[in-house]
Amino acid sequence: MNRDQVLNALFGESWKAEHLEADHFYGRASVGNQEVTVIGTSEKAEVGADMALTMARVVIQTIKERAGEPIVFLLDTQGQRLRRRDELMGLNGYMAHLAKAVELARQRGHVIVSVVYGEAVSGGYISTGMMADACYALADAEIKVMNLPAMARITKIPLEHLQELAKQSPVFSPGVENYLRMGHLDAVWEGDYSTQLAASISELQAKSRAEIAVDSRIARGVERGGRKAAGVVIERVLGHA
Repeated sequence: MNRDQVLNALFGESWKAEHLEADHFYGRASVGNQEVTVIGTSEKAEVGADMALTMARVVIQTIKERAGEPIVFLLDTQGQRLRRRDELMGLNGYMAHLAKAVELARQRGHVIVSVVYGEAVSGGYISTGMMADACYALADAEIKVMNLPAMARITKIPLEHLQELAKQSPVFSPGVENYLRMGHLDAVWEGDYSTQLAASISELQAKSRAEIAVDSRIARGVERGGRKAAGVVIERVLGHA
């Protein structure tokens, strides 16, 4: 599903673009009886310093001008931009600034939902979608930290061995179903996307800020059989802190 298709499926004619480029966009739309701010990437965008700064600015503008308005991230990104210019500018700082802006929005009472409709990889996803209060993906989307051939080159572990590990553990495996098993995704959406988005926003708005602040991803991963040891390891580390 491309950008135009997902915007139409989620918002119909209520979508109003404020800025639209090939690789990123933002604007506003109606979900149920309320307005939401929409920020997104497209065409497997590389998130560089400029784009991170733009997205952070939109988040901060929403905080200043539209108190409590829900924020929806729509994502199709191949990760952070691997360019000398961006690295010399301090891309990690720009990504951190974006993540902090999203956290500030949460603290100021904005509920935040992310939907992966294309691809979501590495830093381009961590500083946006993974910061959300609720994370979703469409069934035909793809989420991964690093593909197995690249992982083999970096770790010097034979590709064949990684492929065998991927069959046993979702931690090594790309794909939305594996991220669902690990507890990262709240759900994988199929069917009526607009109704599911409205239900997600309503569910979040019915919770207290304290309830939203609880990170339940590890517990979900244990329940779904995707991260069997994570909870135990965390408890041991905290016990020796």
